[in-house]
Amino acid sequence: MSLTIQGLGTALPPGRIAQGDAAAIAAQVALPSQVPSPGQRRLLETLHRRSGVASRHSVLLDPPGSDPRQTFFGATSPGTGERMRRYAREAPPLALRAVQAALEQAQVPAERITHLVTVSCSGFKAPGVDLALMAALPLDAGLARTHVGFMGCHGALNGLRVAAAFTAAEPEACVLLCAVELCSLHLQYGWDAERIVANTLFADGAAALVVTGEPPAEGAPAKAPLGRWIASGSLLVPDSAEAMSWEIGDHGFAMGLSPQVPDLIGAHLRPWLEGWLAGHGLTPAAIASWAVHPGGPRILSAVTKGLGLDPELIEPSRSVLRDYGNMSSPTLLFILERLRRSGAPGPCLAMAFGPGLCIEVALLE
Repeated sequence: MSLTIQGLGTALPPGRIAQGDAAAIAAQVALPSQVPSPGQRRLLETLHRRSGVASRHSVLLDPPGSDPRQTFFGATSPGTGERMRRYAREAPPLALRAVQAALEQAQVPAERITHLVTVSCSGFKAPGVDLALMAALPLDAGLARTHVGFMGCHGALNGLRVAAAFTAAEPEACVLLCAVELCSLHLQYGWDAERIVANTLFADGAAALVVTGEPPAEGAPAKAPLGRWIASGSLLVPDSAEAMSWEIGDHGFAMGLSPQVPDLIGAHLRPWLEGWLAGHGLTPAAIASWAVHPGGPRILSAVTKGLGLDPELIEPSRSVLRDYGNMSSPTLLFILERLRRSGAPGPCLAMAFGPGLCIEVALLE
């Protein structure tokens, strides 16, 4: 199968908060019915400082120029219905901005799109983001729509695999892929270690790709490096179902993130990845660029150590985590955008982790 990335666009909500200010909000929801003790405040501040995140964007924050305030999370936790109504209102315009940027870079008119793939794990609504994009652009009423839902941080790679199947089956296909997540809607209340850690990491964002099965014109430079998808792979780590979870509760979606995740990655990633790369005539040392989803600083460290990588190769992932936090599925495309902008060489391995525990990879050049 052949797939070429013709355009890539990203978008962020205007509201941005520094991690120190986020720690103050975390104190309000971790102990909503009591005043945190000095020790509890220090612990929250330490966890936010060690998260690898310097700032995050959220649809819940006041716009730039004002104090970093939000009114959505108060003395009581909003119910899932209220959170989903906010998702239905905020996700489509954010997704549209990313899509418009991708179409502009690709220099592809909206009427050329034949397939639409949407990716999201932080909200549900039907009709949803896909139909909102169709109406706003507008897109042809007869195009094929596919939604990749609730697959977590590696959702964009699953969406890319779907797009590759479309372009392989229909050589004239032009696929628009959009991943949008509003993770900040799912801030969890209570003094629970896994949820407190998740609250330090997650943020909002959207990213989009325009892809075709057409290779770059012969003799002409590609529009951007790392533009061709070569293959994808997947590993379900054995006996890891409890290590990472994403569950719908009465008060939003709750993330379960075991401290054993980095150890599981360290134990299973290299043996599997070496075998998978060998099937494509490569070794980890032959990979020139890495786009590793930054689930957290310990996960990035586990990948670096487990594969024996120069830490500098993971710097694009660390910088996206630092600047934007973990936006779930769009995050990997933000890293790929940063690599393409810098002219990073191929081959490139994109990698992300999700509930299962599942490892997804894609090889690009």
